[in-house]
Amino acid sequence: MRRDGADDDVAQPQGWRPQGRRDKREPIWRPGMGMGMGTGEGAATADPTGHGYGGGSFGGGDDVPPALPRKRRIRWGRWIVRGMAVCILLFIAAVAWLALTAPLSKSLRPPAPPSITLLAADGTPIARRGAVIGKPVDVSKLPDHVAQAFIAIEDRRFYSHWGVDPRGIARAMFHNISSDGGSQGGSTITQQLAKNAFLTSRRTFGRKAQEVLIAFWLEGWLSKDEILSRYLSNVYFGDNVYGLRAAARHYFSTEPERLTLSQASLLAGLVKAPSRLAPTGNLDGARERQRLVIGAMQEAGFITQAEARRVRPAVLHVQDSDETLPNGTYFADWVLPEARDRAGGVATEQTVTTTLDTRLQTAAERVIKSAGLGKVQVALVAMRPDGRVVAMVGGRDYAASPFNRATQARRQPGSAFKLFVYLAALRSGMTPDTMVDDTPVQIGDWKPSNSDGRYAGRITLRQAMAKSSNVVAARLIQKLGVGRVTQAARDLGISTPIGSDASIALGTSTGSLLELTAAYAAVANGSYPVRPRGLDEEESADDWLARRLGGPSRFDARLLEDLRSMLSTVVQSGTARAATLPVPAFGKTGTTQDGRDALFVGWAGDLVVGVWIGNDDNSPVSGAYGGGLPAHIWRDFMVRALGLTLPPVPVEEDNFIEENAMGLDEVLNGAGVQIDEEGVQLDLGRVRELVPEGEARDAIPRNVRIPVPGPDADRRRRSDPRDAPEGEE
Repeated sequence: MRRDGADDDVAQPQGWRPQGRRDKREPIWRPGMGMGMGTGEGAATADPTGHGYGGGSFGGGDDVPPALPRKRRIRWGRWIVRGMAVCILLFIAAVAWLALTAPLSKSLRPPAPPSITLLAADGTPIARRGAVIGKPVDVSKLPDHVAQAFIAIEDRRFYSHWGVDPRGIARAMFHNISSDGGSQGGSTITQQLAKNAFLTSRRTFGRKAQEVLIAFWLEGWLSKDEILSRYLSNVYFGDNVYGLRAAARHYFSTEPERLTLSQASLLAGLVKAPSRLAPTGNLDGARERQRLVIGAMQEAGFITQAEARRVRPAVLHVQDSDETLPNGTYFADWVLPEARDRAGGVATEQTVTTTLDTRLQTAAERVIKSAGLGKVQVALVAMRPDGRVVAMVGGRDYAASPFNRATQARRQPGSAFKLFVYLAALRSGMTPDTMVDDTPVQIGDWKPSNSDGRYAGRITLRQAMAKSSNVVAARLIQKLGVGRVTQAARDLGISTPIGSDASIALGTSTGSLLELTAAYAAVANGSYPVRPRGLDEEESADDWLARRLGGPSRFDARLLEDLRSMLSTVVQSGTARAATLPVPAFGKTGTTQDGRDALFVGWAGDLVVGVWIGNDDNSPVSGAYGGGLPAHIWRDFMVRALGLTLPPVPVEEDNFIEENAMGLDEVLNGAGVQIDEEGVQLDLGRVRELVPEGEARDAIPRNVRIPVPGPDADRRRRSDPRDAPEGEE
């Protein structure tokens, strides 16, 4: 018997081969065999003459036409079974590997971010930031409503699934596909514990597969209560707080064993987005999420409708931290996110060197404190011409308001924005000596005016910048076009939105003091743009990217010289005379409508400094203008920072008598005042000469005597007035 099912001793017709059962023969169709069959016995054999199979028609008989060849069927069932067997073996191997290599104790460690110590440029610690980690909790010792709150909102079938919830995954997928109201997650509490304790937060298929395997492993080795306890012990609750115990103490100054239903439901709601929902910064959002948790608990049957209605919004009782930070807190808050990115992996402790100069930071804070601001807010940024920030003050008092007005506030720069207008003018071919019109102008419906209401007529470009002429700036942008001015601002690093109308010439578009100061740093540096940074070159990732995207551009030498000389004139004889220093100084003032914002930005030596004052509610500041208090603060800081000495104000000495100077008696006698032993006699004749003739003049006496105090004076005052000389009363 042959392997193909045919008998060896039985002749097989050519063109046929066995398929399936032994007694079934099917024709094989080969190219060149034609479409017809001949008759007779020779029909089954090859015909070298081209007849037979290739005859072209059937000659009758019992022969049948050849069938088309069948495709071989793939037996999918067998391969599926084999694949499942391989997967099961791999799963068993993975679980065994986890059992040997992944210690269960790791599931008790919260995934705290690295503890970071920020150092000033000289190595002095300026801030330490690390996670607050609470001790583990035991779910069996917590009130029932605490665990129920987390289960209701995070994993309602926690006690019934085996680590992965297919129904929850299907529900989340359906919601994410069919709804535009935000995405849902299908991860169980066990999966979240697996991710937090063993894995990174990368969203990849491989990481998700690892998460599922570890979840199965945790379910096999730990009880449900143990899994929930470990989950609550290391989950993140915002404000750099990890674990339920730390969160209960931080937000409510209590222990987790004494949490009320209201408090527990608020904490359970934070887990979805702890950074965004942290109640210390977003109490309304946290309470809105709390209502969702209470609703979920009612749907799950943990509480009744009546109990749900009785729950009131949780009231915070935040526990103050014992840690005190050195100066530079506004700066530390600004640089910390980038420092965290540079710090390294999980559970590591890093020190990150910043660009802060502690001496300059101290000088800035002292100048701000002695400025007499009252309730007005202030911001100061000091940087080197290459963008290294060396001092930063974001407000009067960090403890009262950590909002950083140097980096976060978006305020109008006023005339400080004219830097870009004059840069565009110089780029177009103008020079500081180009004549321009300082006369009223109207552009469409906009009719700008100079702040003092005075117009100088034909003046030079240098004079227009020195006196901060609004009408000249408006005429320039009308001539150059808004696009050129906007491009100049973009070139110097302004990234915030800029308007599309001519009024931007007067600084109507908002921006940050940090970016505006960096734009002036570009002029001081001679190249643009200058990117402000708080980390040194080795730590900063921005410099790495900038080097690969291309280096900075250089100013044209003649243009740069002209622009700097115009900014110098502003300080020497323009609106910023209050910022004059004994060394060359450059800058520009800025004042917005009604004094809502007042700024001065400029540089001297190797320091570029921007100063802003204003109110947080954007209300006017009485008497505020850029050449006033901001320029004085700028000058006082520069004097301290650069170690300068201002020339003394000339004061005449008390005993100094100028040659040919008149004595006091001569001066008094010249004014009609005579002093003798009897008293002082006033000759009012001269006063009468200044008053026109009439009743008023006649009412003025010719002279008055003021007696010297004493017994005689008292006697004279008691004597009869009729005995007094004429005109004396």
